[in-house]
Amino acid sequence: MSNIPSQFNAFRIHNDDDGYRSGLESIAIDDLSEGEVTIQVAWSGVNFKDALAATGKGKILRTYPLAGGIDVAGVVVESSCDQVAVGDRVLANGSGLSEVRDGGYSEYLRLSSDIVVPLPENLTMREAMGLGTAGFTAAMSLYRMEAAGQEPEMGPIVVTGASGGVGTVAIDLLTRAGYEVHAITGKTGEFDWLESLGATQCISRHDLHWGKKPLDRTRWAGCIDSVGGDMLAGIAAVTDLWGNIACCGMAGGHGLNTTVFPLILRGVSFLGISSANCHIDMRRTLWNRLGHEWKPAHLDEIITREVTLDGMEPVFNDMMESRSLGRTVVKIGEIED
Repeated sequence: MSNIPSQFNAFRIHNDDDGYRSGLESIAIDDLSEGEVTIQVAWSGVNFKDALAATGKGKILRTYPLAGGIDVAGVVVESSCDQVAVGDRVLANGSGLSEVRDGGYSEYLRLSSDIVVPLPENLTMREAMGLGTAGFTAAMSLYRMEAAGQEPEMGPIVVTGASGGVGTVAIDLLTRAGYEVHAITGKTGEFDWLESLGATQCISRHDLHWGKKPLDRTRWAGCIDSVGGDMLAGIAAVTDLWGNIACCGMAGGHGLNTTVFPLILRGVSFLGISSANCHIDMRRTLWNRLGHEWKPAHLDEIITREVTLDGMEPVFNDMMESRSLGRTVVKIGEIED
């Protein structure tokens, strides 16, 4: 451990007799969760889940205290396993980070070897964290949709929550894969931006009025939905034959008031997307695609904000107030990318 300083910075979350709180503090390596691989962290990102954990507005952590951050990229400085070598550039996302073990908001981090993914050769660490769990979720959504038979020839795919992290990457990723993409967002001032990412039609969520019919005139061949609630129910009623709906969020609510008619009369499928619990083999497959044929063409535009460890609080607040746009990356270490 000679190359690791005795103290370094981490954004830690506590919940004890003094209450729920989070902030930057100095810790030692032995304060971190155990792991066979130790990395010097270069970059992380901010997801809605991170904002929930940092502000205490969501029950994310199962043990305290922990460093926040469900995404991390860095360089290996210590390793006791054969699969990962010192000097390797690696990443991890989900897999219990900032839930049951320390996450990426720390200058150093220990990781279990079975959650470490080699950084794809066509991605910088900053780009990987610009994608992060949001981009990984979008990729898993498309992966599962195509495994269930989705094809561009079936018609347009609609993306809900289109101005957020998952939504913006999904638009770019789907467009690159040959799909016509429609975007639904409450941020009507961002229509031009979403069209620049590949959306051919933008729709204000305030102008959507779902009818009472269990089935209505079809509008889309499938959907990547990060909203849930009434939006998901409405989308289901207008999805065409054999369309797939990737369900990956609940920004609009966790309830689902619908019927079985879309499923049994049109063959519509609801596909659950659980990026946090994905098997390591699928993680490596999807990250490899994100670094190659599925790498978003407009990733630089999707990354709308860059902050440091001591500048995350405004980002969390913006996310909780639905003011965020695209992806925010967190620069943590001075490592050449």
